[in-house]
Amino acid sequence: MPQVKLSDVAIRALPLPPQGQVTHWDETLPGFGVRVSQGGTKTFIVIYGPTRRRYTVGRYGQVSLKQAREEARKLQAGLTLGIVEKKKSPIYTDARDQFLEHCRAKNRPKTVYEYARHLKGNFPFGRTRLADIQRHDIQRRLNKMKDTPSERHHAFVAFKCFLNWAVSEEMIEVNPVANLKLPNANKPRERFLTEDELREVFTKAQEQPWPYGSILQLLILTGQRKMEIGSLEWSWIDQEDQTITLPGHFTKNGKPHRFPYGNIAANIFETLPQTDETYVFPGHTKNAVIFNGWSKCKKRFDEGLDDVEPFTLHDLRRTFSSNLAMLGTPIHVTEKLLNHISGTISGVAAIYNRHSYMDEMREAVSAYDEYLENLINS
Repeated sequence: MPQVKLSDVAIRALPLPPQGQVTHWDETLPGFGVRVSQGGTKTFIVIYGPTRRRYTVGRYGQVSLKQAREEARKLQAGLTLGIVEKKKSPIYTDARDQFLEHCRAKNRPKTVYEYARHLKGNFPFGRTRLADIQRHDIQRRLNKMKDTPSERHHAFVAFKCFLNWAVSEEMIEVNPVANLKLPNANKPRERFLTEDELREVFTKAQEQPWPYGSILQLLILTGQRKMEIGSLEWSWIDQEDQTITLPGHFTKNGKPHRFPYGNIAANIFETLPQTDETYVFPGHTKNAVIFNGWSKCKKRFDEGLDDVEPFTLHDLRRTFSSNLAMLGTPIHVTEKLLNHISGTISGVAAIYNRHSYMDEMREAVSAYDEYLENLINS
């Protein structure tokens, strides 16, 4: 294990590891060191007690070297167990950020993005001590997502992974939701909207204020997943060419997805307010970078629908696909629009078939635009 005489100059000069994390131990205070991550985060840690417990003191920059050394000496001097345990539990935001930094060294960017989205948006525990977050606190947050079972399921998995990591880092003694199970949200669905339902939903979406009304319209018009539209960045949109390019680290299958959009969507993009330099639909709370009011907005939207059976936002994607089939769009073109890679063109065929099908996709989107216009005006 590398050792160095820690000083501010020495800490700033520590090299970044090619992967994972490396701890540099202090020559002058055994058991005290700085853990350097691949992303550049430097965190003070200390090992103390007869069981050689590891404690995270804090990030360099937020905690000075002098403060970290003093804390390490106190712990190694043998403070009473009650005081040690109280100090050992970090605040939620610090533990969350350390977990995300840990994930960046081992997980795909898309996975880290989703973990960050759920931990910041769906579990805004702020400066609550991690050990003070109880099972009922977590269940209360999960219950707020009962109308979006898939979102709730993924949020639960992300938070459970975070707490398992916190246990392994000895930030908490046990995971309060270790034995909690949620209903399976991945059962197959066949729901798609009828023409009358689609007309009512789209018409009402046009009347809804930004951002949710615009998001709903784009989900109907493009057939993309809700997070792909809700997380759109301006740089992904080519308004001159009328295409959107989702980067590979963001898509479900890990491959870049470039697809065209029609004139109705083009009109929506032209009229959207640009309140953020990066995101098309930015968040409005300090814990939300992008729009995250899915459950609340969906519930409010559904209250005014008269002749529409309950539906999920993913049903709009299925409706898009079904209507393209009704319009005669070849299945492989629909799959290109939806960014499916396990359908009609897969395996060896996918290796040799590099055709982008952009012209065919534009033709399909144009036909769908015309269908929607006729439907709404009928």
